[in-house]
Amino acid sequence: MTQQSHLERPAFTRDVNLASGGLGASIVSVTDDFFADASRMLADTDAVFIADKYDDHGKWMDGWESRRRRGPGHDSAVVKLAARGRITGFDVDTSHFTGNYPPACRIEACASEGEPDAASDWVEVLPMSALGASAHHFFACEAAESFTHVRLHIHPDGGVARLRVHGRPELVASAGSETLDLASALNGARILAFSDAHYGSYHRLLAPGRGVNMGDGWETRRRREPGNDWIIVELGARATLATASIDTAFYKGNFPESFSIQAADLTGFSDNLEQAVVTSSMFWPELIARTPLSADAIHDIGADGLADIGPVTHVRLNIFPDGGISRLRLFGTLA
Repeated sequence: MTQQSHLERPAFTRDVNLASGGLGASIVSVTDDFFADASRMLADTDAVFIADKYDDHGKWMDGWESRRRRGPGHDSAVVKLAARGRITGFDVDTSHFTGNYPPACRIEACASEGEPDAASDWVEVLPMSALGASAHHFFACEAAESFTHVRLHIHPDGGVARLRVHGRPELVASAGSETLDLASALNGARILAFSDAHYGSYHRLLAPGRGVNMGDGWETRRRREPGNDWIIVELGARATLATASIDTAFYKGNFPESFSIQAADLTGFSDNLEQAVVTSSMFWPELIARTPLSADAIHDIGADGLADIGPVTHVRLNIFPDGGISRLRLFGTLA
C-alpha cells in the first residue's frame, strides 16, 4: 500500500478528525466486535499488522472486526464524536483487511445531547458505498448541519481498520467574550502544511493535554542542509492572540534550539489555496521573536512577548533548525 503525502489526499482530510480517540471520541455501541474491539477503529496511529499475534478469539487485528454473519442483517457501530461539528468527509480505512473487509458501508449522523436512542433523528450522510481490500476510501460529505454522533454500517460484516470523520468543530463564542485556545483542534484549528513530519504524529501538536511519549507530537528528521523547519496552522477562528505556550514534553536530545511564530490575517482565502498560503507565509509579520527552547518543558510566552499585529487567522511555527514539539497553544479572543 502506497503512503500518500499530506497534500495528496483530499482537501477535507486537513480538517479535524472528529472521530479521533485521542481527542475524546468513543464507541457508544456496536452490534458485534468479536474479533477486534471497535475502539481500535478510533486510534490516531496508522493501523499495523503483526503476523504472529493471536488472542483467544483468533487473529489479532488492528481495527474493528465482527464475526462472519450466517443469516440476514449487517453490523454497525455508533461513535460519539470528540466535538460537535460539521462533517466534511470520511476516510473508511480497511488497511490489512484483505479477505475479511466489508464489501460496502454507509454512514448516518445525528445531533444528540446524550446517547442516541430510538427517538434520535438519524440523517444519512454517506449512501451505500463500495469498499475494497486494504485501502483508504475517501468520501466527501456535503451535509450542512452539525452532528454529535455517527453510525457506521458495514454490509454485511467484516473489518475496518480506522474510521476518520473529518470536519469543523462548532465554536460557540462571541467576539472578545472569553479567552480560548485558538490552536486547539477541538476549537477547529487545523494543520495546513509543513516542511517535514518524518517522526511522531504531527496532528497531535493541536491535541489537548500533554504528550504521552516522544511519538505524541510533531518531529522532523535531522536537517542536513541550511534552513529550518516549519508548520502552518489555521486557527479555529479569526482572533487577537494574547499569550502562547510551546511544550517540548519528552523531546530531550531532539528538541529545537529555538522557535519563532509568524502570523497573518488571511480572511477570504479559500480552502484550495494551501500552496498560496505556504508561499505567502515566508513574508508574514513576526508574532513571537526567535526564542530559546529547552528539553522536556513547557515554555509560556506572556502578553509582552507577542507583537501587536492585530487579528490573525493563520500562524507559522518555525523551529531552528529541526526537532520535536509536543504541543502548541495560542490563547486569545475572537475578533
